[in-house]
Amino acid sequence: MTDLPTGLSTLTDRYDVLLCDVWGVIHNGVESFPEACQALVNWRANHGPVVLISNSPRPAVHVIEQLDRLGVPREAWSAFVTSGDATRVLLHERAPGPAWIVGPERDMTLYEGLGLETAGPEAAAFVAVTGMVDDENEVPDDYADHLAIAAGRGLTLICANPDRVVQRGSRLIYCGGSLADLYETLGGQVLMAGKPYAPIYDLALAEAETLLGKPVDRSRVLCIGDGVITDVKGAHDQGLACLFIAKGIHGEHAVGPDGRLDPTKVEGLLAAERVGATHAMGDLVW
Repeated sequence: MTDLPTGLSTLTDRYDVLLCDVWGVIHNGVESFPEACQALVNWRANHGPVVLISNSPRPAVHVIEQLDRLGVPREAWSAFVTSGDATRVLLHERAPGPAWIVGPERDMTLYEGLGLETAGPEAAAFVAVTGMVDDENEVPDDYADHLAIAAGRGLTLICANPDRVVQRGSRLIYCGGSLADLYETLGGQVLMAGKPYAPIYDLALAEAETLLGKPVDRSRVLCIGDGVITDVKGAHDQGLACLFIAKGIHGEHAVGPDGRLDPTKVEGLLAAERVGATHAMGDLVW
């Protein structure tokens, strides 16, 4: 049975390092969550490092500005790694391509300095996806015909954002992972480095070791996140403890009619993906 702590402060004696998800835990793309941010500030000030671990397809250096704009205090985190950071390794190995690149203009910083050439699905050597070009209005099926061409040619698709959906304000927006799922149904091969896959955890734990100045005791690392198939599964596969923030993208499936966390529904969400979480809260609070 998943433990249901009243706040992060009750776990300070069990863990030394936090690997904390970003979107859905400390902001929703429109505004930051003050109580969640303060919980991380308190942890970092009094207990240990906080490494933000995000499935953003952009390198971390290009996402920090967004955190500042949304009011996430710099004191809430010690280091920041993204799926984009881990994905650049996969892209570098395949340069100069050419690559069929799919994603919004804001994500093009992912490719800076890699020397990649570009082409359409009929001539590319591989596919690189960060999300829909217009994620406010497009859905994965809008790309089905072109993805079918790439899959038919046997191209590997590298997905820089394994998230299927993300909450932007009150809306759910399709992400790169939904295109990767579609590509697999079309018979294509997909590679990903973000959560729940190992490369991003390797980067995050390396950052933690640098901050601690000593090897990390993995039994004293706590992952925090709101995505069952990304955050919870990633922690589960890495043998790390996890605090599931259940009112994030799964909110409507985790609360009862009174709006309070429903432990039975939480267990059902986790069981459906055959994973477990060490702890669960509705929202991240101190």
